[in-house]
Amino acid sequence: MRIKSVQAWWVRVPIEVAKQHRSDFGQVTTFDAAILRIETVDGLVGWGEGKNAAGSAGSYGALVHMLNHEIAPQLIGRDPADIGIIWEMLYNGVRHETAAHAGHAMPQLARRGMSVAAISAVDIALWDILGKSLGQPVWRLLGGRKVERMQAYASGGWAPADAIGEQLKSYIAKGGFKALKMRVGAMDGAPHVSAARVRAARQAIGPDVELMVDAHGTYTVAEAKRFIGLTADLDLAWFEEPLIADDKSGMAEVRASGSTPIATGESEATRYAFRDLAVLKSADIFQPDPAFCGGISEAMKIGTIASAFNLRFAPHLWAGAPCFFAGLHVCAASPASFIIEYSLGANPMIHDLVEETVEAKNGMIAIPEKPGLGFTISERFLEAHAQRG
Repeated sequence: MRIKSVQAWWVRVPIEVAKQHRSDFGQVTTFDAAILRIETVDGLVGWGEGKNAAGSAGSYGALVHMLNHEIAPQLIGRDPADIGIIWEMLYNGVRHETAAHAGHAMPQLARRGMSVAAISAVDIALWDILGKSLGQPVWRLLGGRKVERMQAYASGGWAPADAIGEQLKSYIAKGGFKALKMRVGAMDGAPHVSAARVRAARQAIGPDVELMVDAHGTYTVAEAKRFIGLTADLDLAWFEEPLIADDKSGMAEVRASGSTPIATGESEATRYAFRDLAVLKSADIFQPDPAFCGGISEAMKIGTIASAFNLRFAPHLWAGAPCFFAGLHVCAASPASFIIEYSLGANPMIHDLVEETVEAKNGMIAIPEKPGLGFTISERFLEAHAQRG
């Protein structure tokens, strides 16, 4: 096999007003992603996704330009099965041959952020191609599938205190979820406002449903510690991204201040960042995003670090279909995984971008059976929402 063509698009899907929500990212009016198509000379097509913006909205012009004009020329003519070799080539840049012979990384200076987002898109697409070429689902190539269905949690929860209970109970009614996540932090202002919303949520759903909270990295250390104190009796399953990703030592301080598990990682890229989280004792649960952390290859390495440090692994999957399906395969194969994020906000990039029906039943998500990542892109939908220029 050889790579014949590489094409990326900025796909922007409007969200109808009735389905929009507001958080610390503002009013979410579109769902955006960089969607990548790689085709081999014998006609196999792999799909990938890269992310360079928080939440679901953002500007993807620069990432798409990088994929089409800087990354694509390096891939044409390569064997798509050389997934790890290509990853290291793109990560190390002009020094990739020296790094390969030396046996250690010598990454290009802009080695995180958009660069790794581009690598992520490529890596996901190459795994899709490899699975299709062998007639196997990706999870089998990663070492096997530990379950046929995995527990999922409903990810949403923006309503105020007087409505959050009904909002979360509607998630249970829709998919039978036994675990729910709501947003807190800067969208509420002071920690006591978020704590009041969480208390209202717990009272509404009762003690038997797992409840997680996500601050999107918007608290200071002092605010996060205060929030933990205010919610200590509410049995939270985890407190996600209490601080910005840059403050790993602060995260460790927050984790040590109470018994609420700390989850983080959607803003982290590569195994190296998660190594630091583990060594600093900053987190209980790792949440890499396959479309940002370095793709399927890197997500599996991050899962291995979690397992080695006796931590758990729950990838960030508020994303489009290529990233979401990549996460399903990674979770199926990783010994440290235990739950899957399932967005309950409007997500046309999962539900309309592919021909398959993606749904939760009795709070569970089925692991795909088909070769590759297991989805079929709707070419008509892609064409309708791809940005030009």
